[in-house]
Amino acid sequence: MKTLAILLAFCLPALATAQPTNSFPLWADGAPGALGKTEKDIPTLTPYWPESSGAQRAAIVICPGGGYGGLANHEGEHYARFLNESGIVGFVLKYRLGSSGYRHPIMLQDAARAVRTLRARAAEFKLNPSRIGIMGSSAGGHLASTLLTHFDSGKSDADDPIERQSSRPDLGILCYAVITMGEFTHQGSKNNLLGKDPPPELLRELSNELQVTPQTPPCFIWHTAEDSAVPVENSLHFAEALRKARVPFALHVYQKGAHGLGLGSTAWDPSKRHPWTGDLVFWLKTQRWVE
Repeated sequence: MKTLAILLAFCLPALATAQPTNSFPLWADGAPGALGKTEKDIPTLTPYWPESSGAQRAAIVICPGGGYGGLANHEGEHYARFLNESGIVGFVLKYRLGSSGYRHPIMLQDAARAVRTLRARAAEFKLNPSRIGIMGSSAGGHLASTLLTHFDSGKSDADDPIERQSSRPDLGILCYAVITMGEFTHQGSKNNLLGKDPPPELLRELSNELQVTPQTPPCFIWHTAEDSAVPVENSLHFAEALRKARVPFALHVYQKGAHGLGLGSTAWDPSKRHPWTGDLVFWLKTQRWVE
């Protein structure tokens, strides 16, 4: 079981499903820094809508894991449909990958653009522009935590109205996330993101536990103590940094569970989901994101 979970998290290209037909590109005329014009060069968002159709809904950008080399469907679509049950719109981000020749800051650029896009199109999508969050697992958790600590307020004089929007998420959800580029990193994610020999200053910049400030958004963080792929210290150190900065957070460390477990053994049977799912819904209620 442990080996299977790690394979799900890090060996995902063969497991990916076809791109849904309702996906849309983040840049209509091609993404900045694109190396080509194929599907792997076009970052997209795929929306998953809850059954309720009210206005001013919360939305969460979901960054699947995969070691910056693939994208795990069970950490994308599955999460989106789970969030739909609480009335939250899930937008799964297909960001560019190290396995396709991309390096930082391209991935951060894609995540920031996703948040800006939802704010700019909030009226169209019937979203609350003050309730735009980000969620990520494993390497996708690193991407999410990077935006949580490296956001900007937008460019007020930009010709593109999307670029005028802030990229700051209103909250973060980090699932067995890679946080650091230091001692406890996941080496494959680090290599795919930064290459084989990144300069020390870049390693520090993208060790996100070192970049937390009082302006970092509130976070829900969970991990398992027996995770052998991404050590639990990633989450512990990030939570410690949030506490020192007086940023609200919830931290859950579960004794059992291998890396990459997603919602649990059966995604669509709530009785068989991992307890983190119920803990997250409880926390979202305390944040007044769900009823």
